[in-house]
Amino acid sequence: MTTITNQTFDEERALYAAQDIFVKDCAFDGPADGESAFKEGRNIAADHCFFNLRYPFWHDIGLKIENSEMTELCRAALWYSRNIEIHNTRLHGIKALRECQEIKMRGCDIISPEFGWSVQGIEMEDCTAESEYFMMRADLLTFRNVRMKGKYSFQYITGSVFENCVFDTKDAFWHAKNITVKNSVVKGEYLAWYSENITFENCKIIGTQPLCYCKNLKLVNCEMTEADLAFERSDVEATLTAAIASIKNPLSGHIYVPKAGEVIMDLDEAKGEVVITMECQCA
Repeated sequence: MTTITNQTFDEERALYAAQDIFVKDCAFDGPADGESAFKEGRNIAADHCFFNLRYPFWHDIGLKIENSEMTELCRAALWYSRNIEIHNTRLHGIKALRECQEIKMRGCDIISPEFGWSVQGIEMEDCTAESEYFMMRADLLTFRNVRMKGKYSFQYITGSVFENCVFDTKDAFWHAKNITVKNSVVKGEYLAWYSENITFENCKIIGTQPLCYCKNLKLVNCEMTEADLAFERSDVEATLTAAIASIKNPLSGHIYVPKAGEVIMDLDEAKGEVVITMECQCA
């Protein structure tokens, strides 16, 4: 592997089609304002590098990026690439990751609107993210200990698992299919409308009008706070551990809850059963 250290690159396609290179303590910045530094590369490693130009990693196979920074000007940093590892790196440009496969991220800080669209097979651990339309149409996500803030996250995703996460987000998991969320906090309005085969286990769910128009929805030992008009037109099996503000017209299934402020059943086809368990003292 060829090693390149302590250099600055600003020209167009500076390391185009490079193979088997290790770039350390380098900057991709400068007056030439060149794009696509590593386009069409193979087996590339970057450590302690500074990326301030657009589109550095497109159509690459085999990337390892560590201890680096991608600034706000580093737009659309990784697209159409696969077999990627990103550790302890700041990704602060818009659309930083798109249409990529086989990605592992650990200890990263993401500030990137429209991050992660149409990716397949991403493992994310111990990361923070601020984004809008985060991970839209992605597939096979495995998240552990991820904190995310921003609107319209995880829409149209499939086949994914989230554990020990905190999501402060609105309109999350819309149209999502085959999803499991465990030991997590999900805060935001209108959670998971139109989803299918989604399970929340040992979670805290906060926000108005959650979990409506769902198919095969399951909640196992979950707490729902500030949740009014929940489960409207959903097929649901739920066991809740604390009182809920209100439940409206579940189509089918059973909801076991210690106390409900209001149960609204004014739709003929709403056949879901709400069972008040009174197993705990609730305000």
